[in-house]
Amino acid sequence: MLMSVSVFALILAALFPSAPLRLSIAAESTPRRVEVVAKRFAFTPSDVTLKKGEPVIFVLKSADVSHGVRFRELSVDVKAPKGGEGQVQFTPEVSGDFVGHCSVFCGTGHGSMTLTIHVGG
Repeated sequence: MLMSVSVFALILAALFPSAPLRLSIAAESTPRRVEVVAKRFAFTPSDVTLKKGEPVIFVLKSADVSHGVRFRELSVDVKAPKGGEGQVQFTPEVSGDFVGHCSVFCGTGHGSMTLTIHVGG
């Protein structure tokens, strides 16, 4: 029977409470934080590169009015209120280039407001 690293670490800590425990936790346990600023009528940065299988906390910040961004293929939809932020956590499971569109009407340039996520394997 295989034990996960975290269970193994707990057992070692219980058996040897005074010994320093130096185990590296897999990168998957700590999501990467990605911040994007939305402002009429663009996202900054306009391109984000992620790794397939790497957990991400995606933070959308609004610099002016309410904005949102939706990536249908990644099942990601996040909204940021006027001057605020919204966030979503996800793990991209497929490689490719995905174009997200502003999902909250923000004015006349709303239709051209896009953000591209590149997921590499």
